[in-house]
Amino acid sequence: MSYGVKAYKAVGIKDDLAVADPHRVIQLLMQGALENIAKAKGAIERKDFAVKSATISKAMAIISALQGSLDMDAGGEISENLWSLYDFMINHLVLASRESSLDKLNDILGILLTVKSAWDQIPVADREKGYQLQAQKQQPMAVGA
Repeated sequence: MSYGVKAYKAVGIKDDLAVADPHRVIQLLMQGALENIAKAKGAIERKDFAVKSATISKAMAIISALQGSLDMDAGGEISENLWSLYDFMINHLVLASRESSLDKLNDILGILLTVKSAWDQIPVADREKGYQLQAQKQQPMAVGA
């Protein structure tokens, strides 16, 4: 890929993130993890271990960010389940890297595609309710209340 195309894609993602709502940010993170895992698969097939390591590291960082973004208080069981899934994926990525395992990467892709598909189907009305709840939690409590 040429430098110009890479620069264009990087700017496009930054522009998208600059105006993205929280739901879109999570979608972009998931997409980034999926893309890096796909690149890692290609690197394993080519026996390009430097690229494999770099792309798996990026995918792990993204999944860790997804895990860190969970609201464990508000999300209840769903957040707990997602936390466990993300933890599994991170650990599986470590093993996939160590073993250069396409099967383990495919396992992670399947799980992450399922999570992303569910995330993509959240209705706009439910997203708006979530934004309102987050805004209420972040407002300082009134003095004397």
